[in-house]
Amino acid sequence: MSASAPVAQRPSEETTKGGRRTSFNEGTGRLAATLLSPTLIVLVLVVVYPIISALRESLYTSGDRVDADGFIIQGSQFVGLDNYSAIFSGEVGDRFWNAFYNTTFFTVTCVVLETVLGVAMALVMHKAFKGRSVVRAAILVPWAIPTVVSALLWKWIFQADGAANALIGQQILWSTEGWQSVLSVIVADTWKTAPFIGLLVLAGLQTIPDEVYEAAKVDGASPFNTFIRITLPLVKPALLVAVLFRILDTLRIFDLPFVLVGANKSSVETLSILAYLESNQNRYGPAAAYATLLFIYVAVTAFVFVKLLGADVLGDAVQKKKKKNGKSKDRLDAPPGVGAAGLGGLAGGGA
Repeated sequence: MSASAPVAQRPSEETTKGGRRTSFNEGTGRLAATLLSPTLIVLVLVVVYPIISALRESLYTSGDRVDADGFIIQGSQFVGLDNYSAIFSGEVGDRFWNAFYNTTFFTVTCVVLETVLGVAMALVMHKAFKGRSVVRAAILVPWAIPTVVSALLWKWIFQADGAANALIGQQILWSTEGWQSVLSVIVADTWKTAPFIGLLVLAGLQTIPDEVYEAAKVDGASPFNTFIRITLPLVKPALLVAVLFRILDTLRIFDLPFVLVGANKSSVETLSILAYLESNQNRYGPAAAYATLLFIYVAVTAFVFVKLLGADVLGDAVQKKKKKNGKSKDRLDAPPGVGAAGLGGLAGGGA
């Protein structure tokens, strides 16, 4: 009977080396910090420092002023929260709330329309048919066009003698004050960015196994129930991330209404346009105050969206679930609504 060869043992978590207890993963944290340091330095320079500078600038006022004795004062002067208090009072306050309403209205309307159209585009691009690659390329072209170029294209379409008026047989001045300028911005923004949501939803659709749909079809589930009970729950993570990105992007909308309709148009004036107009007049303190309020608005919206809808942007939920279970699951989890009762419940709903 021959002796078996010794089997190499995996190093334990803690071993004794030179009389000192060392961890098996010792040095990993130091290596990770070294590799991440260039990225962190760039983030500090392009994100943290501008935010701190904007906060500081919002507490000052710049430009030439006349003091109580009639002398001209040049340079910046610390005014505390006066720039913020001035935003909410008088005509400036009315203009701010109008810009706040326009920003919120564009965000809600455009994101809802883009989500519906984006999901429809994803379903079309996911189907297997002849010429699918051409359809995918055609759908994604608007998203690839720069926003300013897209705004110029739609400005040509919405001219008095443009294609839009020729199509509807009316003479509408789309770039003037009123509902028409709001509608033009909504149409242009939806046309451009709906493919972005469609692209992310398409990536989520491609991760769904075909066996799930085959089982639902065998059990007699209708296409509507299959979409509601299987497709939507399984693409929810990708869809929520796409919607979150679009919300944050639309809250900062500037270039599209600025180029398409123009500045100093109260019907499409947003918080970003308002901050730009203030800085263009060398009123950097009020402009920084507007930008700070917009930053707070975006941050609060993102926080509420993540907390209420559970958008797992960083993958924390998956990591916590793995740690709680002690190991990752090897089986495919059933989508919500497809539990112990199996897919038969879908058949009952579709009957």
